[in-house]
Amino acid sequence: MTVEPVTLSGRVVRLEPLQLEHAALLADVGIDPELWRWIPSAVTSAAEMVDYVKTALDEQARGVSLPFVISDATNGAVIGSTRFGNIDRANKRVEIGWTWYTPSAQRTGANTEAKRLLLTHAFETLGTNRVEFKTDVLNMKSRTAIARIGAQQEGIFRRHIITSSGRVRDTVYFSIIREEWPTVKQRLLEMAV
Repeated sequence: MTVEPVTLSGRVVRLEPLQLEHAALLADVGIDPELWRWIPSAVTSAAEMVDYVKTALDEQARGVSLPFVISDATNGAVIGSTRFGNIDRANKRVEIGWTWYTPSAQRTGANTEAKRLLLTHAFETLGTNRVEFKTDVLNMKSRTAIARIGAQQEGIFRRHIITSSGRVRDTVYFSIIREEWPTVKQRLLEMAV
């Protein structure tokens, strides 16, 4: 399983390899406390966004992540970020996560198309056996969105992560496996119509 930077393009969004130069654009659209409410470590300033991007790029250099900047396909405006993370080549497994969108891009079809692009790449190019998703047990919006695309909830890891606020988070795990991909793909294509 060879995971290399790639651009994934659709009608609504374009996912491009994240670069340090994107940090300022991401800070312009991503310094909103509500975006980071359920994330273990919030980004609250332009400097913290630079650190967020540097961490993602460090993980990419170590081969455990492949981060993307998400842009509006019609005008090129940066609207968020996502990544493949926890890349496990030996077991052909990746996680899709670290996903956030500026408020104006939420509920626009951007997330559905981005997930379709990422899942298509994961299953049809990388040849993964499994794609994982996880979210805070309290984040009902995210849980609903993950289930809506066709991922199956597997369980809850209780007292899983201590957040930067000190709150101990329970984490919900979801997955899509290779055998489910054709049905999930069809569902995502129908959602785009």
